[in-house]
Amino acid sequence: MTTSPAATGTSRTLPDHVGVVVIGAGLSGIGAGYRLQTECPDRDYLILEGRESMGGTWDLFRYPGVRSDSDIFTFGFTFRPWEGDQALADGPGILQYVKDTAAEFGIEEKIRYSTQVVGAAFDTGAGVWTLSVETPSGPAELTCDFVVGSHGYYSYDAPYDAKLTGIDDFAGEVVHPQFWPEDLSLAGKKVVVVGSGATAVTIVPSVAGEAEHVTMLQRTPTYIAALPRRDKLAGLAQRFLPEMAAYRAIRVKNIAYQAGTYAFFRRFPELGKKVLASGVARHLNAEAAADNFAPPYDPWDQRLCVVPDGDLFKAIKRGDAEVVTDTIDSVVPEGIRLSSGRVLEADVIVTATGLSLDVSAGIALTVDGEEVDLGQEFMWRGAMVTGVPNYVRVIGYTNASWTLRADVTGVLATRVLNLMRERDAAYVVPEPDGELRPQPLLDLASGYIKRSAHQLPQQGHRRPWLITQSYPIDRRQTLHGELDRELKVVTRAALPGAATASASSESVA
Repeated sequence: MTTSPAATGTSRTLPDHVGVVVIGAGLSGIGAGYRLQTECPDRDYLILEGRESMGGTWDLFRYPGVRSDSDIFTFGFTFRPWEGDQALADGPGILQYVKDTAAEFGIEEKIRYSTQVVGAAFDTGAGVWTLSVETPSGPAELTCDFVVGSHGYYSYDAPYDAKLTGIDDFAGEVVHPQFWPEDLSLAGKKVVVVGSGATAVTIVPSVAGEAEHVTMLQRTPTYIAALPRRDKLAGLAQRFLPEMAAYRAIRVKNIAYQAGTYAFFRRFPELGKKVLASGVARHLNAEAAADNFAPPYDPWDQRLCVVPDGDLFKAIKRGDAEVVTDTIDSVVPEGIRLSSGRVLEADVIVTATGLSLDVSAGIALTVDGEEVDLGQEFMWRGAMVTGVPNYVRVIGYTNASWTLRADVTGVLATRVLNLMRERDAAYVVPEPDGELRPQPLLDLASGYIKRSAHQLPQQGHRRPWLITQSYPIDRRQTLHGELDRELKVVTRAALPGAATASASSESVA
């Protein structure tokens, strides 16, 4: 009989102490585990996962068509190639890739499932974290030297509630993508998807062939670009180059493309608007592009949405779907009444209205008994937080694949840990040398970020406190930066207990 990894991970007892704890067994957590065991083989570690299985986002979201809106070659791990030429991978494929990676490198053996971290308290006198966790057997505690927070940035339990007026009067079914029912049938039904972000533009074409009709209702348009589902150059590279060489070549090409297009849109926003509008017009027409796909902001003020092979535009052109730009007056029993007076009839309303940020993942964070307000702190190199020793927090890029930044952070964590070993440090904490002018950590005007900006640490106006949003720059600085000049290093000999013990020893002598 074979025992599933989830069951095995749940049944294993927790140690009293471990060197490093990684919180979260999603893409970032598995990547952190790989970095720890390859770059810091002298450190033991565990990955604590609150859910019953690994995968994070890719295990949680099960709505139709769920996929990444970043190309999988840069979204995948640096150390394990993505097979095939599919550029925009689907959710089940990404989840299997995560599981296969964890199995191949023995990382799954380090995971403890159904172990929710609810409190993390650091004691500077001892240089140790005490973690409070909830397990199937009840509350427990363990200590560790270092924490890597790889638990994402949004609430898994409570998506954003747009509080649509009259929603309780709706006679049909209300569904949120974060909790998509497995047995939901849309055959022959009229569906209204409220929202215009990545989730909405994924769901609409995915259910358009099943439902009688699908309407994407948006208050504000989003910039949408059609990209090929498959990467032809990737296929050629995989055909003629060794596997890892091909993977690296594809990644370099795609990283350069991401950086170049982002720089173009930010430097030439008006020209960028015309390029994006012409892309929509090639699939639909100029009028549709102007009415429903022309946001009142510049490209990349909010994250750009992509649709593989223009599937959203194709569904609209076939007449299976439509986009309506208007505001909601109220939900009525038969559907949604708009401010214009039109009623969108619906049997199912999908509230793709966004995420609810939860930067701390419900973890009560304290240092020497004082609660840490992350919103009042600064992030060093986009990874460590002022006032919080021995703590690395994974925050991805806003303009490129999340995993690129996550891997840079994982490498940085191992460099910090190795520095601590060399200096026999009890703890390290970033401290600015001079005043910092606070700036928002994430440079997007998206609603879900603006609503929760107070939860996020801030960045400064200069390096290493300024996040560049550039993978090549971050990678170079992470690999070669002189960390001990930027961190306060407290050795074990400098701890109060060590001084007392030393004095006691001298007294006895």
